[in-house]
Amino acid sequence: MAVQQNKVSKSRRNMRRAHDALVAANPNECPSCGELKRPHHVCPSCGFYADREVVAKTAEVDLDEDAA
Repeated sequence: MAVQQNKVSKSRRNMRRAHDALVAANPNECPSCGELKRPHHVCPSCGFYADREVVAKTAEVDLDEDAA
């Protein structure tokens, strides 16, 4: 069983955890549609990345009309 040789003070313990904080997101504006998106990622609303379409968006289907 591991047993510490000397007590770790609260200050030293908390200094070790100083880099564990979460960082807030840094969204950028999409140049094609203007929605906020993550930097260096495909825009989830329009499917564009760096002024070219990467993911083709299909027309939305209304399930209520198809089911009837």
